[in-house]
Amino acid sequence: MARVEITMPQMGESITEGTVVEWHKKPGESIEQDETLLEIGTDKVDTDVPSPAGGVVVEILVEEGETVDVGTLLAVIADQDEEAAVPAPEPAREAPQPPEPTASEPPPSLPEPPPARITEEAAFAPAEAAAPKQAASESFFSPLVRSIAEQEGVSDAELASIAGSGREGRVTKKDVLEYVAARPAEGAGFPEPQAVESAEGPETRVVKMDRTRQIIAEHMVRSKATSPHVTSFAEVDMTNLVSFIQREKEAFLKREGAKLTYTPFFVHAAIEALREHPVLNASVSGDEIVLRDDFHINIAVAVGKTGLVAPVIRNAGRQSFADLARSVADVAERARNKRLHPDDLQGGTFTITNIGPIGGLKGTPIINQPQVAILAVGRIQKRPVVIEDPNLGDVIAVRSMAWLSLSYDHRIIDGAMGSSFLTRFVGIVESMGVGP
Repeated sequence: MARVEITMPQMGESITEGTVVEWHKKPGESIEQDETLLEIGTDKVDTDVPSPAGGVVVEILVEEGETVDVGTLLAVIADQDEEAAVPAPEPAREAPQPPEPTASEPPPSLPEPPPARITEEAAFAPAEAAAPKQAASESFFSPLVRSIAEQEGVSDAELASIAGSGREGRVTKKDVLEYVAARPAEGAGFPEPQAVESAEGPETRVVKMDRTRQIIAEHMVRSKATSPHVTSFAEVDMTNLVSFIQREKEAFLKREGAKLTYTPFFVHAAIEALREHPVLNASVSGDEIVLRDDFHINIAVAVGKTGLVAPVIRNAGRQSFADLARSVADVAERARNKRLHPDDLQGGTFTITNIGPIGGLKGTPIINQPQVAILAVGRIQKRPVVIEDPNLGDVIAVRSMAWLSLSYDHRIIDGAMGSSFLTRFVGIVESMGVGP
């Protein structure tokens, strides 16, 4: 195998650049095929990039934190034989010394160098001062940086004044966002932010948000600023569904090749309820409501301790239940192993988040823009409830119950419609005891 060049991959149809978040290997280290070489990020998601071949990393060309265009050369890998075949650089040879002149032959005279011009700056400069960095020019401003600057009203002059943290002083997305965050709003008259010292003194720690947390924070703030949120609640009796899953999960795995979990049931029930409440599957554009006939369902997946991502199950309304189970398993596995692409997170029409497995009883989820509704399913727990028995009347029984929380955009959805959706969803789930 010859040397293999690793370039910045195309992470989605609309993605033109990416940021090197972290290198998992250093030059000179061995790497196996499909082993993670580096982590790259966009404004949507961070993704691990596996090595296309085994060998030795011989060169890394882009530093961590640098944003480069798609197709940019990032690193070079060579196999062991190729690496071993590269000759080591020869030690520098001493230049041949001219013969010493004899007594009768005076040494040749060399022309004297011109006198050095000593300026005031040079006189006070450190002896080994590094060369000044090249000023950031337009070539340093990537399309993403220029797009953010335009959205935030940052002029070219302001861009040029930002101290870039990228290679050769390049201004990155992080630099622009930090500049905007520190800049007071025009006309606000507020003083510039001051550092806050805690009474705890040195025991206080300040840590930087990781990229995932920054992306989530940006999306959540934008959503709350866009949509007036209202949340409605309901209870669902999961007893029959719990028993069904316990009874059928092994046979389902053998037959369909996917685990039988609660999520595909929730997706199926949500789609059926959305068919009867199409406004919850819509979005808002100015004073218009954009209704959609297809159901592209985002499902929230916990990624370590950094937060949630919500990949999309496309055309979920056209899939059989077994296909839904496989789709859920696929996107969840890729999310947890950082194999998602930005396109996997775009184009959803409705979001479901299951907060029960992580201990959440109920909550008020934030809408995933530009959608208008999100459903949260809480923890399933056994507790005594009053049920109506046709023979015994009202009786107290132990049932597996869960809370449902539906947050929706009050511009186009009112409480009656939100409650109607929840009632339909509950009826579908409670009837699932004999299978989907």
